[in-house]
Amino acid sequence: MTTDRTTYVVGPPPPGHPPAVPLPYHRLARVTHRHRWWRPLLGTLVVVGGIMISMLVLLVLVEFAGMATGRPADAEGWRSWGDIGDAAILLLGIAVAIPPVLLAARWTQRRPAGTVSSVAGHLRWRWLGTCLVAGLPLVVAALGVSLLLPDPAGDSEVVVWAGLSHFLLGLGMVCVLVPFQAAAEEYVCRGWLVQAVGAWCRSPWIAIAPQSVLFAAAHGWGTPWGFADLLVFGLVTGLLTIRTGGLEAAIALHVLNNLLAMGIAAAIAGALASDETAADMGPLAFAVDVVMLVLYAAVVLWLARRRRLSALTSPAADPLPTP
Repeated sequence: MTTDRTTYVVGPPPPGHPPAVPLPYHRLARVTHRHRWWRPLLGTLVVVGGIMISMLVLLVLVEFAGMATGRPADAEGWRSWGDIGDAAILLLGIAVAIPPVLLAARWTQRRPAGTVSSVAGHLRWRWLGTCLVAGLPLVVAALGVSLLLPDPAGDSEVVVWAGLSHFLLGLGMVCVLVPFQAAAEEYVCRGWLVQAVGAWCRSPWIAIAPQSVLFAAAHGWGTPWGFADLLVFGLVTGLLTIRTGGLEAAIALHVLNNLLAMGIAAAIAGALASDETAADMGPLAFAVDVVMLVLYAAVVLWLARRRRLSALTSPAADPLPTP
């Protein structure tokens, strides 16, 4: 006669235990079973508050540094560091958004900060490099065609060479800071916002839609075509984020777009000081950009399938670490 000593556990795993089923990217707020309905709301407040505080600290430090070094004041009363310096401050003011997002994920949602990066729990650098290589010719081609298009406003501005030393200094600044600025926008929009909404709903489209609208609105209102382009950009990069299981494809495209555009601006006198953005584009530029976005999405998804890139967590084989 044998005695069955098997113990059967009924109910959900203990807090912090990885989920029993694989999760897609937009559901990673639930990765440790610590999710509560209020955590995304609290985390969003932490993200917004952290970004505002970080920007304020940066502006105060820059202002005091400008006063100490005798920098002139601009029309709004802020100390000016020239077009390159002011552009650097603007990029830094966006880049400081990354730490609040990561801290909100760990502190308020009690999950690994790396789950904002991908389903692997970290940024997949080889995949990021693959997306950069795949996107480079497409972005270069789209930008080249856009530069040949007539100005929708009918203005013909004289382009003046910035000078070799000014160009090299501006290009160096752009190469160093743009990756952080572009990544910060992705961590906030395709990262935090997608996962915050995804914590409440299973549909990836519901998770993608709000951040796309907010992303477009954050760039200001220029033209209907510019707003539509930013909206499509948010939708495409949001889709790629969920279909590939991470932010790498979105970061790569964003970095390439901004790096090439600002790199060209560094070669033109005064162009880095321009407040013109993608929100100001016309219908022809919109058409070119949408074609590029669709082609990029198709190439990235094809590469992801070919490499069998996982878009889901695999807790049974490789559980994500818990805080």
